[in-house]
Amino acid sequence: MKKRMTLQGKAEAAMKKAVKEVIENHKKSGRPLAAWKDGKTVMISADKVK
Repeated sequence: MKKRMTLQGKAEAAMKKAVKEVIENHKKSGRPLAAWKDGKTVMISADKVK
């Protein structure tokens, strides 16, 4: 039996999908990805993104 997703679950799933798509696009284009580390913005090169 499939359980219905809550609104929070739907929002989380949509956010995860969006992040995955952004990472894939950056990998394909070779552009660095901006991220937070220790309270600061850092740029991660496309070849180091998992």
